[in-house]
Order: sequence, then structure tokens, then C-alpha cells
Amino acid sequence: MSSVNKSILLVDDDQEIRELLDTYLSRAGFQVRTTPDGAGFRQALNEAASDLVILDVMLPDEDGFSLCRWVRQHPRQAHVPIIMLTASSDEADRVIGLELGADDYLGKPFSPRELQARIKALLRRAQFGQERSGGEVLAFDEWRLDMVSHRLFHTDGEEVILSGADFALLKLFLDHPQEILDRDTIGNATRGRELMPLDRIVDMAVSRLRQRLRDTDKPPRLIRTVRGSGYQLAASVIASNGH
Repeated sequence: MSSVNKSILLVDDDQEIRELLDTYLSRAGFQVRTTPDGAGFRQALNEAASDLVILDVMLPDEDGFSLCRWVRQHPRQAHVPIIMLTASSDEADRVIGLELGADDYLGKPFSPRELQARIKALLRRAQFGQERSGGEVLAFDEWRLDMVSHRLFHTDGEEVILSGADFALLKLFLDHPQEILDRDTIGNATRGRELMPLDRIVDMAVSRLRQRLRDTDKPPRLIRTVRGSGYQLAASVIASNGH
């Protein structure tokens, strides 16, 4: 996937990090915009769309979590991939960010090369999802997923906003109903990368998707945990063209 013409919006209050990443990612072919605070980030995203955003958790005026929540409710940019930059030792930050709809996280300090790899993986996933969307609507259990708009509807009329990670994970389950998917398969399909040891990103993503699908019974009814093996969508899927 070419990085040419792909735009990135970065918010970080550390000037050295902003300048370093601006230079590094620009040389890689990305169009980079940077801002030091939440107010500047909100203004920049409203002024022009981005293909991916990078949010530092700690900012002078508001934290990255509130910005992540705001992006996921944005009328035009709700599905943009989000990478959060967190303190490497603080797992709580990562959990909160993923629950709010972030697609990936990277602990500080990090190498620009690793960040670029994460960016490319998420952009490949987003492009792959667009290519496969077609005009289908996938119906399962009490839900309907529009593959064009990425909108999820319950039979009672409620619409659920999905992040890019939510959509990728749900689409993976819908492509493989009744099949047991292991964590590495899910990680590669939804994050575009292999999981690190002790990486809980898949388990947290499944937990968040269960909440979106009202699958909160103990044990869950719709997305089942298969101990020692992975997860399974326990529903039939019916595809149709249009609504």
C-alpha cells in the first residue's frame, strides 16, 4: 500500500516528538499535520479529513481519551483509524483507549519505524475493508451490518457507531460464523500485525464488541469464548444486497 497522499493528524505536546515524526513520516510519503493540544486537534480535524490520527494521552488542555471519544462521534470522521501514544508502563491507559474506540496503541518511548509499521498496517486494513464492502447488508441474530456505510442496526431501530477496529473484528466473525478463531488470527486480521507476548488487545477488542452487540450475558451468548482456543460467533449470517 502506498503512503502517498495518505494524511496523518498528530497531537502531542512534546515539540521534539512532533518535529521528529513530522520529518520521518513526511519522508515516507505521508502528508502530516501536527498540533500541540486538543483545541488545535479539534480545529484541524474539522477543517480537513485525515486518513489516520495519532493521539497522545497526556495533553495540556484535555486528555487523549476525550479526543478519542469525540472522534468516534464525529459526523465525518467517526471511522478514522486511531493510534494512541501511552506511557509504556501504564496498561490502564491502553485499556481505556481501546474501550473508547482506539484501533491500536504504542507505548513511549517508541521508534518512529515501529509507529510507521503500525500506521501502514491500519491503513492496509482500512483499504481492505473498503475493497471488500460491496453493496451487501449482513444480517445476524438481531442485527444488520451495512458494509458500505459500516453502520450497525438493531431490530429495535438503534444504530451503533463502530470504530474501524470494531468493524474489522465484526466483519471477521461474520466472514467465519460458527468457526473458532484464535487470538493470532484475530490480531492479524484486525490490527494487521502479530500480537506481542501478554498483548491483551484482542481480548479487550472482543469485550468491547460484545458491549456494542448487547452480548453481556454470563457466559456471552453471541460471541463465545472457547477456552484455550479463541472466540466463536454463534450465529448464522445472511447476506443481501441493499436494505
